[in-house]
Amino acid sequence: MLPGRAGDLARLQCLADGIEPVVTVVGKYNHGKSRLLNELIGDDIFAVADRRETVTLSDRVHRGVRWLDAPGLDADAGAQDDSHALQAAWRRSDIRLFVHSAKEGELDAKERSLLAELRTDAGRTKRQTLFVLSQVDQLADETELQTVASAIGAQMPGVELNAVSSTRHRKGVEGAKKLLQERSGIPALLAALDDALARVPGARAHETALLYGEIRAELAQLRAAQRQSLEALRDTQQRQRHDFSRGLKAVIDKVGGDIAAMLDALGEDHAIVPDSAKDAYAITAGKLERAHIQIAYSRACIEIDGFLAGHGVIDLPSEQHTAARSLNTVMIAVMGVSVKFRKDLRRMFCEEPGRQRMQREFGHYYERSGDRQALASLIAQTEAAMAASDKASAALDQLEERA
Repeated sequence: MLPGRAGDLARLQCLADGIEPVVTVVGKYNHGKSRLLNELIGDDIFAVADRRETVTLSDRVHRGVRWLDAPGLDADAGAQDDSHALQAAWRRSDIRLFVHSAKEGELDAKERSLLAELRTDAGRTKRQTLFVLSQVDQLADETELQTVASAIGAQMPGVELNAVSSTRHRKGVEGAKKLLQERSGIPALLAALDDALARVPGARAHETALLYGEIRAELAQLRAAQRQSLEALRDTQQRQRHDFSRGLKAVIDKVGGDIAAMLDALGEDHAIVPDSAKDAYAITAGKLERAHIQIAYSRACIEIDGFLAGHGVIDLPSEQHTAARSLNTVMIAVMGVSVKFRKDLRRMFCEEPGRQRMQREFGHYYERSGDRQALASLIAQTEAAMAASDKASAALDQLEERA
């Protein structure tokens, strides 16, 4: 029902599952993400190589925290790795470590865009993003580090940089050199992570309430729009039917009145007198009157047919079609082909049962017309969409109850 909320719903599903806090590293390929995770955990869990190594989401639970290593942004031309990285950043993580290699200098356009989105999201959902400037040991000196830091600060004002060197930290650990470990920046980053992890429960509660509130409001707005649309469609359906029925009655009354006046003006009924064999090729009073009646009948049908055509009531539904195409019209189905006698003309147009029959049968074919069927289908689709909205709201309630 809300395709734009797919990511938020997936995030709520993760929160409902009650998973441990998730720390995810995101950034471009070969910026030292996997090596950084290994140093933070204190074990060589994640694969490290000079070539592209991480191609799918990799994770490990360590001391009650799930550490997630995402594929690097721009790691493959098909952008599948980008998709995995963004999924990790937006759906599963509570804390995002945005990793950028110091040797690359400034952020590129894609990094700036993603970091800006992450910072905006942090303000909205309280999920935290820590900027990690990695591989600082590959810079010439402290001056160059300050130059890179200033350039990034100018690009992203207010960003707090956590400068680290996984290589220095590993050497410090292996050589039991505490000063080198401190200079690596890893202990300071771990302290920042501990502080961020302590805020995760409150951030999750805030985000959960925020997402449920937003999605519920959007569903309510959607359903209100659907209700308004349905009411408008039903009003159109009723108004069209009313206008059709009223207009058809006026036409039937008019042609009925014309035929009644014509019949009343006639004298002796010659049409009922059958022609004899000798009259086969002669013009008789009966033939003349029957022709006169047929003309009156045809004119009445033409007038009614003109009204019906204006409302799209022309052809019969396909299931009523016959081999003779000329007979597959609504007028033929309801009125027949010809009328020969005064009593038939009077019964059809002048007597109330005949008029009601025309009103009823033409009304039936009006509802079977293409425009009316399309309108009925649209109403049914809107009703189904409203039912789906109700189902979605119920599913959201169940998800919230489970959480």
